[in-house]
Amino acid sequence: MTGPAVPAVPVTEVPADAPLLDVREADEWAAGHAPGARHLPMSELPGRMDEIPEDDPLFVVCRSGGRSARVVAYLAGQGYPAVNVDGGMQSWAAQGRDVVADGDRRPEII
Repeated sequence: MTGPAVPAVPVTEVPADAPLLDVREADEWAAGHAPGARHLPMSELPGRMDEIPEDDPLFVVCRSGGRSARVVAYLAGQGYPAVNVDGGMQSWAAQGRDVVADGDRRPEII
């Protein structure tokens, strides 16, 4: 038994100025994230729903696409126009998209 399909796009189809919500944990975010992305860990999502951007569509990303797919399914059930970024930040970096880190560290996807 499977649920409804989760809307998803490959990294190559995410516009450069797309609203991006990164749902990874704080250590993952600090190590490397997309510039301009907003950070809201999946583990904190239910208590912070008032912080969900209302962009249409809202692109959601994690490390590889699994957690973000679950978040997209949840947000879609709440009426948000969310889309999963297939392959997550691993694909993002592999496609040569910009990645920044907190502080003076070299960006990496962990």
